[in-house]
Amino acid sequence: MENFVKVDRYYVSKLFPKRSENSNKGTFGTVLNFAGSIYYPGAALLSSLAALRAGCGLVRLATESSVIPIIASQTPDVTYIDLGNNEFGTIPKDAHKIVKEIKAPSAIAVGCGLSALNPIKEFVPKLLKHYLESSTPVIIDADAINVLSATENPPLPLNSVITPHPLELSRLIKVDVEQIQSDRLKWANYASSKLDCIVILKGHNTIISIPNGNTFVNTTGSSALSHGGTGDILCGMIAGFAAQGMKLEDASILAVYLHGRAGEIAGKKLSEYSVLASDILKFIPFAIKEFV
Repeated sequence: MENFVKVDRYYVSKLFPKRSENSNKGTFGTVLNFAGSIYYPGAALLSSLAALRAGCGLVRLATESSVIPIIASQTPDVTYIDLGNNEFGTIPKDAHKIVKEIKAPSAIAVGCGLSALNPIKEFVPKLLKHYLESSTPVIIDADAINVLSATENPPLPLNSVITPHPLELSRLIKVDVEQIQSDRLKWANYASSKLDCIVILKGHNTIISIPNGNTFVNTTGSSALSHGGTGDILCGMIAGFAAQGMKLEDASILAVYLHGRAGEIAGKKLSEYSVLASDILKFIPFAIKEFV
């Protein structure tokens, strides 16, 4: 049996970033969220709002042109960077050139709802190479993970975390899903060591594996989280906490715990059958209020 730390209420209570009364939006950091396509605008919305619910000061959503009015019609809380458009309805393959002109953010999220079409297969590696030597926390999720799975020697930034579910991890490390699920600790640790980044293997008792060998197993969550879009929320929450100056390891652990707890609270209020990803957003504040 491999050693791990159980992520429970006591452990998490020590992680919360301090909030100063003498503050402004810049105090709590900016998340730059590369997300969305015409096929998955909801992923961009959920991840962006989740970062704000976690307490960051500002979210800048960098996305395909047609996604912006869709998100703007749903919330006034997100700001935008228009990366252009193409016939595929995705971020264009050469949009990384625009990134060079963007002011450095406090944390970066990449992947929610990007799609895995050809322009994205070119865009994601070029984007990640731009941040390769940066100390800025980079959270890599969903379609960005799938792109990296098909990329030889995937370019993972210095301070990064990937958030795969078992099938995504299977594609990334070329190991059968059944094998991964039979020994989740082993394969999460293997992936973290091989890729030299934090690996969050989602599922029942989500695992957070650190390249230094430390492993954490979460204790919250329920079947209420088994809906499309909840992973986008987790990605946004990690970015939101990291933007506030937390170590990426601590931001990951705190986000995973609170994400699971929000699911538990939502399940009790609405039933585990009926919780939508958008409902989880509403219960993040209640999960946080149990501690602050």
